[in-house]
Amino acid sequence: MSDEVVDLLRQAYADEVETVMNYLANAIYLETFDGEDIAEDLMEDVEEELGHAEELGYRLRYYGEVPPASMDIEPAQDMLQPPEDSTDVEAVIDGVIEAEEEAIGTYEALVEAAEEANDYVTADLATELLADEQAHKAAFLSIKKSF
Repeated sequence: MSDEVVDLLRQAYADEVETVMNYLANAIYLETFDGEDIAEDLMEDVEEELGHAEELGYRLRYYGEVPPASMDIEPAQDMLQPPEDSTDVEAVIDGVIEAEEEAIGTYEALVEAAEEANDYVTADLATELLADEQAHKAAFLSIKKSF
């Protein structure tokens, strides 16, 4: 068993769960016409991010680990907290982009650690999730250009 792989799986799982909470909060909170479009995008991403967490949880179980529960997760996504002004759509977009960049870094590290540990199933999963996060980032960068 690779401690680094397990640590990165735990981190990625916790990040995905926290992202679900924050995307949901922002989607509910956003107001204005532009905010409605972003809220819809975030709600779609909630389902995908939850699926990511589930897949990561199963990899943790493979290693005999329990996926982190609420008391095991230390919140870290300041950038995804709903803005004070519910019409500040750009702040939410910037937060999503920053969070996606962090997720990309985590998945790149997980791919490398899993390959070094000869855990090709985890490496494949991390590569798949990395592609999803890169697509999310690209989508929100495109949205940002319209503001």
